[in-house]
Amino acid sequence: MQLITSMRSALTAGAAAAVLLTGTGGAVAAPAALPTKATAPSASAAAPWATLTATVTASSANATAPAAATAHSAHSAHSAHGRLGPLAGLSAERLATGDLVAAAKWGTGGPIDDPAREQEVLDAVADQARRLGADPAATVRIFRDQIEASKVVQRGLHRRWHADPAQAPTTRPDLDEVRKEINRINGELVRAIARSPHARSAPYCAPLLTVAAAQIRHERHLDGLHTMALARSLRSVCDGA
Repeated sequence: MQLITSMRSALTAGAAAAVLLTGTGGAVAAPAALPTKATAPSASAAAPWATLTATVTASSANATAPAAATAHSAHSAHSAHGRLGPLAGLSAERLATGDLVAAAKWGTGGPIDDPAREQEVLDAVADQARRLGADPAATVRIFRDQIEASKVVQRGLHRRWHADPAQAPTTRPDLDEVRKEINRINGELVRAIARSPHARSAPYCAPLLTVAAAQIRHERHLDGLHTMALARSLRSVCDGA
C-alpha cells in the first residue's frame, strides 16, 4: 500500500509538472469558427504516456508481483488512459467554445455568470446521466467544473481585450448557435463520463488524466490561460479528487 501511495504521488507530481509547466506559451486560434475535434496524439505527445506506462510496470516488478499481475496492471492502466483521454479531449473542445461565448458577450455589457443557463445545463446532464445508468451526482460535479473553466477563459479573454483592444474580436458570434454546439459537446461528454466509472475510480486516475491533458495541450497548442482552464475543467473527474 505504501508503494502504491508513493508511486501515485510521484506520478501525479511529475505529470502535473508536464501539463502545467511545459510550453504553455503557444497561441490559441481566434474565436472565428466552431472548434474542431481533437486529432490523434503525435509521437512526441505520446512520450509522457510511454514513460508513465514504463514506470507503472517497473514499480509493479519491483514489488515482486507475478508476471501475469504486472501485465494486468499495465493493461488496466492502458485501458484507463483510453477512457480518460476522450474526457480530456472533450473538455478542451468545450473550452474552445468559451472563446466564442466571450466574443458573443464582448461589448454587450452582459455578465459572464449566467445562473439560469448554468442550472439548465446541470439539469440536462443529470437527466442524461440517469438515462445512461451513470451517476448523476458525479456527472453534475464534473460539469460544474466545466462551467467554471469556461468562465475562466471568458474572464481571461475579456481582461486581455480590455488591455489590448486590438486583439478584441471584430465580429460577434450568434450565442444561440454557439450554445447548440455546447449542447452537442455536453452530450458527448456525458457519454464519456458514463463509459469511464472504473477509470475514474482507479488509483492511477490522477496521473493518467494529467498525462492525457498534457497530450491535449500539445495537440491544440494551448496557451497559459487555456491550459489553466483545462486543468480546472478536469478537477473532479477522478473519484475522490
